[in-house]
Amino acid sequence: MTLSADGGTANARVVLVDDHAMFRSGVRAELGGRVDVVGEAGGVAEAVAVITEKRPNVVLLDVHMPDGGGLAVLQAVSKTLPDTRFLALSVSDAAEDVIALIRAGASGYVTKTISSDDLADAIARVADGDAVFSPRLAGFVLDAFRDAPVMPSVDPEIDLLTPREREVLRLLARGYAYKEIAAELFISIKTVETHASNVLRKLQLSSRHQLTRWAADRRML
Repeated sequence: MTLSADGGTANARVVLVDDHAMFRSGVRAELGGRVDVVGEAGGVAEAVAVITEKRPNVVLLDVHMPDGGGLAVLQAVSKTLPDTRFLALSVSDAAEDVIALIRAGASGYVTKTISSDDLADAIARVADGDAVFSPRLAGFVLDAFRDAPVMPSVDPEIDLLTPREREVLRLLARGYAYKEIAAELFISIKTVETHASNVLRKLQLSSRHQLTRWAADRRML
């Protein structure tokens, strides 16, 4: 997240993309002042134009729309706007939808049953570079990336990590929040933060999204 003029954390700048205007209005109302909605779109062409103009931190992206859906939007703009991240928000939890969006460059995928608080948190995490999924949807992604070519059994980058850092890495890559990792490993949240920082530094990665891909490529999950 960026810093505001007074030194606080600025709200994420968000574009809402969904073909149902009433749903967009509902999301905007539910999120309240926790994000800054800078634009909306109801179709692919409109979405591409708005995203290109507004250059938001996060695009909240519907998967299925009559003119091509979220995949078409991602394919049109994700490579030209590297600082904009995409969070899929859909009624669908089908594996093929999740995998297609992630392969196209989305940083996360949540369903429309998500609460407003959890959605605001997911947007903030994606804006900060995290990959966000529910555990079930994360499983689809990990299964898909396990089909990647097998990496050499000896990996000097993995050898840089301590056993505890490898445990934290696996849970981070699966989409666990810091507090969930702390509970799973019986350590403090501060210790999790330290391990996570060390992992990213040693592997020369800048976000959880990159970490998930790195770990999946090595079949560490």
